[in-house]
Formats: sequence, C-alpha cells, structure tokens
Amino acid sequence: MQVTVEIPDQFVSQLVPEGLTASRALLEEAVAGAYREGRLKTVEQVRQLLGYGTRMQAATFLLQHEIYDYTAEEFEKDMATFERLFPAKPEQPRA
Repeated sequence: MQVTVEIPDQFVSQLVPEGLTASRALLEEAVAGAYREGRLKTVEQVRQLLGYGTRMQAATFLLQHEIYDYTAEEFEKDMATFERLFPAKPEQPRA
C-alpha cells in the first residue's frame, strides 16, 4: 500500500530529522509508535517493516527510540543468574 501525506513546507523541517527523507521519517515514527503501544508484537515485524537485514538492526532502532524490549521477568532471571555466578562475599571481621 502506498500512502500520500501532504505536509505544509513550513513544518517539514520540524517533522523530519536531518538526514532522513519525509517518507522514511514518518515510517519510522509509525513503526516506533505501533511497537511502543503493542500494535506491533515482535521485533521481527519491526525488522520487516523497516527493511533491515538483521534483528540486531531492529533492536538498535528500538533503543534509539528509547523502546526497551526488556521485561521485569527477564530482569529477575538475569539477577538470579548474576547472584548464582557472583555470590555475595561474607563480611570480613575487622581487625
């Protein structure tokens, strides 16, 4: 599907970051917003929509848009792994 959007010239510089075309900037904003709001469910969908070759490129895109794909459950698992690998050392008595 092709979508045409009319933007008054005086607003283009405010809406489109330097180095991007208007169509790319609007696509990226739409994808970021849809992923943030849960309308897009996977990083793979983000990758396909933006035409990236790898999942890492899509993950980098999400980080650049301050979208962190990291749940509280994942954090708890990571902390448990950290504590298992690096157990706390008992306090040493002072001499």
